[in-house]
Amino acid sequence: MGAVLLVALLYLLWQIRQVLMLGFAAIAFATVINKLVQRLHKLGVPRALAVTVSLLGLLGLFVGVGWFIGPAIARQLPEYTFLSEQGFSRLQGWYQQIRGVVPGNALGNTKLEDLLPQIAQFSPDWASRLVVFFTGSLDFFLNTLLVIVLTAMLLSNPKAYRKLFLQGFPKFYRRRADSILDECEKGLSGWFIGLLFNMTVITLCSGIGLSLIGVPLPVVNALIAGLLTFIPNIGPVLSVVPPVLMALATAPWMALAVLALYFAIQQIEGMVLTPFVMEKQVSLLPAITLIAQVVFAVFFGLLGLFLALPLVVVLQIWLKELLVTDILNRWPAPRRPKRVG
Repeated sequence: MGAVLLVALLYLLWQIRQVLMLGFAAIAFATVINKLVQRLHKLGVPRALAVTVSLLGLLGLFVGVGWFIGPAIARQLPEYTFLSEQGFSRLQGWYQQIRGVVPGNALGNTKLEDLLPQIAQFSPDWASRLVVFFTGSLDFFLNTLLVIVLTAMLLSNPKAYRKLFLQGFPKFYRRRADSILDECEKGLSGWFIGLLFNMTVITLCSGIGLSLIGVPLPVVNALIAGLLTFIPNIGPVLSVVPPVLMALATAPWMALAVLALYFAIQQIEGMVLTPFVMEKQVSLLPAITLIAQVVFAVFFGLLGLFLALPLVVVLQIWLKELLVTDILNRWPAPRRPKRVG
């Protein structure tokens, strides 16, 4: 009977896995924002007002950055790439130059002019449709609203929810579980501080570098690079696509310069910034981080990819404290047989 109930419980949890992920997102955000709320409360601001100011301020910042990046990409990315008629004309000229240099008829009779009507017809609204698809989705809106509401509820009275969670442990272990929750709070706060530091440095370095190279929309591309730092390993690869497309449509050498710039920035982040920031905060092995991203993305989709790192931080602390410290390290060592004679 116990095995049947366990299987049924696991099946139920699997069916509501998306809701559980949204709940974890709210818990992670509430844990991080609670630090700001506590600072405001120490300054004499009532907790309810501190929660309201913190949530509205962060939400306004997020919406403002999205409002700045989204329309700029939707309107100007086709203009600065080969998806516009002007960009296609530049590509056509380069293609003719290459055909003049290549001996014989290696490129055949391919004519880029035949693709111009399709490109011109497709380019004006492709990016706007993409933005509308993501931002106008009802599911996206409802999930975001649910996370915001849950975060506000958790921030309103975090001690009550924490006490309720601790009731699920045996009485003798509740104090120990409470200390593990403190470690999780420190781990999430350290991860977020390190993430903000890396995002700021990468945004500044990307903006300065792209401006010196002459790539269009350097501020927008720098913000994209900084925001995508939230997704380690995969985010930097995605962030290089828009500036490379813009640079390639302007001058081929710019694309190589952009690739070299982003490669140098990522090397600095991986070899200097991340070890320096995470040394006293959170220690995560790169291979485990990458495997966790793939696993969570497969089972939980895009949301799992975004939450992979904080999930790994929390799971690592619980496994270390609960499994290793409290169980495995207390396992009695086998006695060595005494030698005879």
